[in-house]
Amino acid sequence: MVNPIRYSTLSGLLAVVVFSPVFGQSSDDPSNVMEEVVVMATKREQTLQEVPIAVSVVDAEVLEQAFITDMIQLQTLVPSLKVTQLQTTGNTNFIIRGFGNGANNPGIEPSVGVFIDGVYRSRSASAIADLPNLERIEVLRGPQSTLFGKNASAGVINIVTAAPNMDALEGYGEFTYGNYNQMILRGSLSGPISDTVGFSLAVNGNSRDGYFKNLETGSKINERDRWGFRGQLLWLPSDNTTLRLIADYDEIDEKCCGVANLVAGPTTPAIFLVGGKLVPNDAFAREQYLDFDPTNKIENKGVSLQADFNFSNDMVLTSITAYREMSRFDNADVDFTSARLISVNSGDTDIETFTQEFRLSQSTDSLDWMVGAYYFDEDITHDNDVKYDSAYRPYNDILSGGGVTQLEQTMIALGLLPPSVRFLDSGQGAFDQTGQDDRTTSLFGQLDWHVTDRLTLTGGANYTKVKKDAFIQQTNSDIFSGLDMVQIGFGAGFFQLTGLPPTIENIIANPGAAAIANALSTVQCTPETGPACNPILGLQQLQLLPPFVDFPNSVEPGKSNDSKTTWTLRAAFQANDNINLYASAGTGFKATSWNLSRDSRPFAEDIPALEEAGLTVNNLTPGTRYAGPEEAQVFELGFKGSWQTTMLNMALFSQEIDGFQSNIFTGTGFVLANAGKQSTTGLEVDSLWLPTESLKLTFSGTWLDPEYDSFEQGEGVDGPEDLSGTTPAGIPEFSMNLAGTYYFDIGATSAFIRGEYIYESEVQVVENVSEDIASRKISMFNASIGLSWTNGLELMLWGRNLNNDDFLLSAFPSVAQPGSYSGYPNQPRTYGLTLRGRF
Repeated sequence: MVNPIRYSTLSGLLAVVVFSPVFGQSSDDPSNVMEEVVVMATKREQTLQEVPIAVSVVDAEVLEQAFITDMIQLQTLVPSLKVTQLQTTGNTNFIIRGFGNGANNPGIEPSVGVFIDGVYRSRSASAIADLPNLERIEVLRGPQSTLFGKNASAGVINIVTAAPNMDALEGYGEFTYGNYNQMILRGSLSGPISDTVGFSLAVNGNSRDGYFKNLETGSKINERDRWGFRGQLLWLPSDNTTLRLIADYDEIDEKCCGVANLVAGPTTPAIFLVGGKLVPNDAFAREQYLDFDPTNKIENKGVSLQADFNFSNDMVLTSITAYREMSRFDNADVDFTSARLISVNSGDTDIETFTQEFRLSQSTDSLDWMVGAYYFDEDITHDNDVKYDSAYRPYNDILSGGGVTQLEQTMIALGLLPPSVRFLDSGQGAFDQTGQDDRTTSLFGQLDWHVTDRLTLTGGANYTKVKKDAFIQQTNSDIFSGLDMVQIGFGAGFFQLTGLPPTIENIIANPGAAAIANALSTVQCTPETGPACNPILGLQQLQLLPPFVDFPNSVEPGKSNDSKTTWTLRAAFQANDNINLYASAGTGFKATSWNLSRDSRPFAEDIPALEEAGLTVNNLTPGTRYAGPEEAQVFELGFKGSWQTTMLNMALFSQEIDGFQSNIFTGTGFVLANAGKQSTTGLEVDSLWLPTESLKLTFSGTWLDPEYDSFEQGEGVDGPEDLSGTTPAGIPEFSMNLAGTYYFDIGATSAFIRGEYIYESEVQVVENVSEDIASRKISMFNASIGLSWTNGLELMLWGRNLNNDDFLLSAFPSVAQPGSYSGYPNQPRTYGLTLRGRF
């Protein structure tokens, strides 16, 4: 529901900021002659058609007409970009050309770097808020590490907001009302304070009821409740100096995200027997039973200062200094039923970053060059709590046929446990405190040599050094998950054979019985094995929170120190006044990502050393502490054609990432591991045609042929089978956006109609859920119609997913429910009316 206090305050701000002046002239009329688009893809201004990089640009006009309000919706305009929101608002993945990661673990840095006004946002949760007063969004495809550093191994999203207007006072204010009681307020005021100082202030608020119903509480989730502001000062102290100070703050407080049951597996009767409910086998019912509503709170704030100094020899020195803070708190009913299995699964994260970049550049007739240095300092703290609820023990007792209670009573009777112990009791769980320090330095440079008026050769390099210190401390009160079922089975077998307790003395005295008991201790009971097995071995799959070894320790220092030199080589040729061609090769790099979660486990090869140091715990299982660096490389051929009314850009590429950092959910936890190599060959097309002064047609398409060249699971790592030679899930072979905008006049009123079709070919959604259970195909229509008057007033009617296309965003094995699967359904049809005033 709408927060009345927040929106009355925001309405007052908008009234003061925007509506005090009277409305003035309208925006310029469209023309059938294309305007030049300026981008900062190479960190210096170039037109879109001359920059020899595969880049898509979405300007402010298209963002408004397509009613793009956040980063998730941006993917409908850029087929190479995919954005997937998972179980919380902040767990969002940005993917370009099928490469991308960064969700569900605060230690994983995204492979797609997001920059807002030149400042890097280190986690997706700090980059998903609504942004007012945008000038354009640039999506740079392929590795961009030479100029953008370690976190651009898959690509870059470069967001540029409008700078203050130094010539005259201008502004806008808008109000949107849509279905699901959506209300959006946005506005901006900008203008000069003096001849040398300008300002801008932009505010935004977005509130909407949820479209996914919690049938247990009656609440609506998948809502919107976010607001923010952004202030700028632009100071021109001299003709050669520009200073731009930006401060921003935004909050998100939402219930997200709705999860559907795709397959109600064999554990479902147990859910019902402990009083739980669920909506079974219905991916798009958009309703479910949850015993409590999710919590998602995110707070972002920061300040940056960009200084540009222009020297007399056309040399430019740029400095960008920024400090940012991001905090988030999440809590969710992760079993996604109304059974009281898990009472808490919370994450509390705080991230502070300081960045400093220096660039020195110069352009001459024959050479354009740039050198720079970059420093990144990040501190992360993350607390994660998981607690069992009152139904968790009876639920597991049902699944085990009373085995949990029987084992507990037997161990108490044998004196192996005190009488007060209860397995899987309410309030038991795991409580983690984790953190990481990241200190990164980079030196980079790039040289463009204009060999002739038409041929330019480019070379660039970036040396990056990354030092990380990570730690995890866990308190685990789950006694049951700490039991070694193999060891207990051996003891029980030895006692049955000899009638003696399994002491060292008795084992030495009865080697034959010990050998038999040892052989049977690892045999899973089946109808075929009869009594020659370990009857409690099957309880291992109920051990949700096995014991933990804290690090750093004497064997695992919790430190990584990575360095890498990445490079770019490119030849760009202007065939004639209309056509530019380029060929390029380049590399990218992302440093080690530490597993800052309760699923962090020692590598199998470190366990003997841990045992020798006396650091192991009972029932310790191997896994991964971190995923090593990922290294990308790309070979690309590009065509850029521009005529008076037509633009056609194409890129043919072969791209691969060695050691891709994969984070796969298995139903009991996440496995962070390096895929040996993932490669993609593809073709991208961006085109625009203005057949008349009134009509604009655009087409963007991406063809991809991805493959896991090698992806072998490491020893002791749970998860899917060896995926080498298979096609990665979630990457459609073909995706496209086809849009048309028609401009016309109704008397003195200007108008437009825009239609948009989005298509993605069918694809398996995720690796470890079969295509029969979770596949996705998208065929979606968006549309808008707008009117604008000479007094600056505008009215727009818009609709997204008008055909109510249903598809899954992601899927996963259900938590603590072997054989069941869950998924995230997409947003259904939305529509609304926007009123905007400009002056």
